[in-house]
Amino acid sequence: MYGRGVSHASAPKEPQRIAKLLARAGIASRREIERMIADGRIAIDGKTLDTPATLVASLHGVTVDGSPVEAPRPARLFVFHKPAGVLTTERDPKGRPTIYDRLPKGLPRLIPVGRLDYNTEGLLLLTTDGGLKRQLELPSTGVERAYRARAYGEVSQAQLEELIEGVEIDGIRYGAIDANLERRTGANVWIELILTEGKNREVRRVLEHLGLEVSRLIRTRYGPFVLGDLPVGAIGEVRQHDLVAFRQTLAKGTKSDTAVEVATLPSPAPPARAGPVETPSPPSRARKQPGPSTRPGAAPDANRKRAPRGKPRATAPLAPNRPAPASDDRRRGPKADMAAPSDPKPTPKRRPGWARPKIKPGPKPRGGRGRK
Repeated sequence: MYGRGVSHASAPKEPQRIAKLLARAGIASRREIERMIADGRIAIDGKTLDTPATLVASLHGVTVDGSPVEAPRPARLFVFHKPAGVLTTERDPKGRPTIYDRLPKGLPRLIPVGRLDYNTEGLLLLTTDGGLKRQLELPSTGVERAYRARAYGEVSQAQLEELIEGVEIDGIRYGAIDANLERRTGANVWIELILTEGKNREVRRVLEHLGLEVSRLIRTRYGPFVLGDLPVGAIGEVRQHDLVAFRQTLAKGTKSDTAVEVATLPSPAPPARAGPVETPSPPSRARKQPGPSTRPGAAPDANRKRAPRGKPRATAPLAPNRPAPASDDRRRGPKADMAAPSDPKPTPKRRPGWARPKIKPGPKPRGGRGRK
């Protein structure tokens, strides 16, 4: 069997274009189905179609690649917490990330209900049924969408209440918006908005019309389905009895006041590893052997030889026919370069560490003498 099937509730009664019905059945997008018809892949009762304008009342007898379309299945509805920075589309020519890059594997082919901008985050409905998608998107059904916007600028509650009558911006008429000032945080304001239509960038354009600069936009509710505690990037499925009850309210034209939350679908477990993987330990760093301390006052190393206390004086090369100075001559200055006398006085040997005693200065004289 080919395709995902449609629900009985969404089965059309009047003849419609076959490309539209197959797209609602989840076979492929409408453009892709038109290409499949041009390639001769779709037939009715064994006769290959040659135009996407063929009108049919049902998909009975329709085959795709020789396989009949699946029997109708109940519609399924999912709630996805779209993060900012992804597109609500199947593929992007510029290679930017899309919502399908964030969805877990193993889900059926899902169609987004409406769109959220690239930088808008929050609740995004996904369904397997094209008819349900259309019911949720039409403004005539009156399904509410709730947003929370953070904007920079000044606005009053009176200005926001004027939006309940609708507003026209650049020739485009926007319907009634129930807007309320939630709170102020410094130079920013948080605003809650409820509307029943989803025109392109409607919330941002309306708030910019009021002189506000939107820095964050979150959709928190679509009809009775609320975002709740669903983590960013996670997806949950609406329970079948909640979906049936909601479709009944749509058929009656009434509004459901009961909020419907969803549980997060479990993420697929990662593939098991073949065996334990040993984590290599970081290479050990060789400790530097402590060398002789250069700190003032540090104890000298026992293995280091002590240098002599007295710094040896370099001896200049001697001139020819000039007697060498005595080895025990310790005189300093230019006189040390003169030749030693023929009969010098014996100089007493000084022990290492010997020094002349320092003479302490006496008490300063009292009185005016000696003062400058």
